[in-house]
Amino acid sequence: MNTKQAWGLGLASLASFMMALDSLVVTTTLSTIRQDLAASVESLEWTVNAYNLSFAVLLLTGAALGDRFGRRRMFVVGLAVFTVASVACALSESIGTLIAARAVQGVGAALVLPLSLTLISTLFPPPQRGKSMGLYLGITGLATFSGPFIGGVIADGLAWQWIFWLNLPIGVIAIVLTARRVDESVGPNTTVDIGGVALVTLGALGIVWALVRGNAAGWSSAEVLTTLILGVALLTAFVFWERRTKAPMLPMRFFRLRAFATANPANFLVFASLYGMLFFLAQYFQTVLGDGPLQAGLRLMPWTATLMVFAPIAGRLADKLGERWFMVGGLALQTLGAGWIATVAGTDYLELLPALIIGGAGLTMAMPAAQKAAVGVVQPQEIGQASGAFMMLRIFGGVFGVAITVAVFANVGGYASAEEFSRGFTAAMYAVTAFAFIGMLVALGVPDKAKTLEDINAR
Repeated sequence: MNTKQAWGLGLASLASFMMALDSLVVTTTLSTIRQDLAASVESLEWTVNAYNLSFAVLLLTGAALGDRFGRRRMFVVGLAVFTVASVACALSESIGTLIAARAVQGVGAALVLPLSLTLISTLFPPPQRGKSMGLYLGITGLATFSGPFIGGVIADGLAWQWIFWLNLPIGVIAIVLTARRVDESVGPNTTVDIGGVALVTLGALGIVWALVRGNAAGWSSAEVLTTLILGVALLTAFVFWERRTKAPMLPMRFFRLRAFATANPANFLVFASLYGMLFFLAQYFQTVLGDGPLQAGLRLMPWTATLMVFAPIAGRLADKLGERWFMVGGLALQTLGAGWIATVAGTDYLELLPALIIGGAGLTMAMPAAQKAAVGVVQPQEIGQASGAFMMLRIFGGVFGVAITVAVFANVGGYASAEEFSRGFTAAMYAVTAFAFIGMLVALGVPDKAKTLEDINAR
């Protein structure tokens, strides 16, 4: 590895670490933010979903802008947008301002994350990419593992605003070093699918808005029905648009491949289950078990540790044994773990710990297998587009998972007392269990390794 490669890999990994860390530390401090800004559960939900929604819909656009206007330039722009938005989050004095700033953070992340992968692919020849990606993912995994703990330390020792102030020095250093140490590069003059971005953004927003507002406004209210119907109509229009436009952000022809058509919805449900659980776990530890943010973060670490321990093992074994059973088995474990948590909610942490480890191991088994199944079936020149579509759909899974579990929680529970929260948490965990179970059934349709090769040959 030469100096130029080392700088590029280090800066791409630093940017990915910052994004992953920011996403996880927020979940640990949700209870503190709710109390400090007098936020409802619906508003609290938008602090997570505003980020994920803008990130998901602009993800493929970010890569295309880098190809057209320069990857280093747009990577630096993304870092600047993310850093400035982080400062705006830290300065927020109302939940509405925080939500708006989080949405802008998602815009920055949509530029940075796909271009960080592109920069690595540009710097390293194919024989060296595996090792470089391993280092990149290892550093990102460190953020995943340590995020809850860091969030707890900051919320306990300082204030929740410092989880965003932390991004300022990191962002500035990354911007300056990237401008000095990374060479500019461009890709094919990719067309940006503006129509697709608009339709999927408004469609997803309509459905999520209906799910968020359903309990407060009434599920049969004009507001909820109108936004729900409009959202479904716009997503239907998105499908038709993507089938006809010359440069689609999500090529519908991919869904003619059985592996792509089954692995993506199964992974959508993996992330619905993951984000639905992640949104409530730290809040449960603080509201029901009486923990502070630091202790809640520590109690999440056995769960997040499974991402570092099991992911490399599952990825290697899936190469040898095929993806279907890793997806089915992983989602079965998550079904067991989430159902266990729902059943024993309200008891001691030690009753939950085995379930957290089982569920975390299951999710980590399913994730790499789903990506391999979905991306491995397309032609080599289409891997980038298929990977972007896969990432976009999994983030949407997280958005809808949070929206539905919060709707279930708000229907039967609340924050008035530990008992009321526990009642809502139990219902939300049953929803998480349902996501995993349905995902397991969908994963049964993923073809085995031989049939995947047949799909490739059929094309």
